[in-house]
Amino acid sequence: MKTVSKWLLCLLLPVIAATALAADTFTDGKEYHTLGNPQPVAVPGKIEVVEMFWYGCPHCFHLEPYVQQWLKTKPGDVNFVRIPAVLGKGWELLAKAYYTAELLGVLDKVHSELFDEIHVRHDPIRDEKSLREFFVSHGVLPESFDKTFNSFAVTVKVNNARMMSRRYGISGVPTLIVDGKYSTSVGDAGSNEKVFKVVDYLIAKERKHMALSRAGATAPR
Repeated sequence: MKTVSKWLLCLLLPVIAATALAADTFTDGKEYHTLGNPQPVAVPGKIEVVEMFWYGCPHCFHLEPYVQQWLKTKPGDVNFVRIPAVLGKGWELLAKAYYTAELLGVLDKVHSELFDEIHVRHDPIRDEKSLREFFVSHGVLPESFDKTFNSFAVTVKVNNARMMSRRYGISGVPTLIVDGKYSTSVGDAGSNEKVFKVVDYLIAKERKHMALSRAGATAPR
């Protein structure tokens, strides 16, 4: 028994130490919320962070620099996923824009630019024609845009984004979902900067949970 206890202690010490470094402690129901129906993650074995956003949302625009900064130091065991929220018919156009860019391989080029086009240059992008002009101005061939924007693949992705918006139970954006179990937002956390402290806290919480689960599964009998 003593041998097993020492073995478990050695395995868990790094996890305990890492958790101790996270000075911030947050409260379920205040800075974050546990989802009533946990959702599976895209990459099993990795801790998933999902950003639910909408290009037309000014709060998402203001959060974007903080997202980019956080991604620079994102831990290797974390998988980051963006999902354009679809909370109504009017949200579909810009969700299609995201997936069109993704499928065309120009997401890195146009993601921040589309935020700027709407919120800095004050072009509302309210129809397919305006969106087409935007993509063409960023080097996409008109026929490539048309074929991709109206493709079955984009339709499927938008439908999935609509489904996940419901499954995560979100009512607004930006919302961050950690490992399919927890949600937080700028409003919950109190600021753009603090929301990623909550995210990091939840990542540490999940990392500890996963380590304990692995320890229980591999402990000598």
